[in-house]
Amino acid sequence: MGVQASRLMVVVTAFVAGLALCLGVILFVGGRGSGTGAVQTAAIGGPFNLIDQDGQPFSDRDLKGKTFLVFFGFTHCPDVCPTTLFEMSEIMRQLGTDADRTAALFISVDPERDTPEAMKDYLSSFDPHVRGLTGDAAALAAVAKAYRVYYRKVPLDSGDYTMDHTAIVYLMDKEGRFVSPFNMKRTAEVAAAELRKHL
Repeated sequence: MGVQASRLMVVVTAFVAGLALCLGVILFVGGRGSGTGAVQTAAIGGPFNLIDQDGQPFSDRDLKGKTFLVFFGFTHCPDVCPTTLFEMSEIMRQLGTDADRTAALFISVDPERDTPEAMKDYLSSFDPHVRGLTGDAAALAAVAKAYRVYYRKVPLDSGDYTMDHTAIVYLMDKEGRFVSPFNMKRTAEVAAAELRKHL
């Protein structure tokens, strides 16, 4: 009886642990819910205070009432960042006048090089609805943490460096709450139609 009870306890414990893990993943991916505790811990996004490519203060409050996309990267990025920003630009163009009802943010993970001036020059090749945001190391670390973004400086043999970073585009609702990762691997027309549903 004692052995059977012990085995039952192990099975029940494993089941509860598995259930808790599944719930945690769902909350992390969903990032939404009402209440506190685990739901709050799993939230993605939040308040931030940064500087845009024109050198002006820009915060989450400037986005109230707008559905928006968020992507973290850096101006010296060789491939992923320019490709993603091009795709975001194409989506904005497909939206036409509806693009004014949304926003696309490019938040730097490289405060050492990505000054407002560098961001402005870099973004001149993309749609004007794509706004570049930067700031000091502490401010960028705080917003990256809020969005659960990983980034790390990687030294190169040349003495320069590159940045490893999370390459997800986040879809945020009009209240600044996480909706879902936004799929960029589809045509601009399809992606724009999907984004338009949230405007």
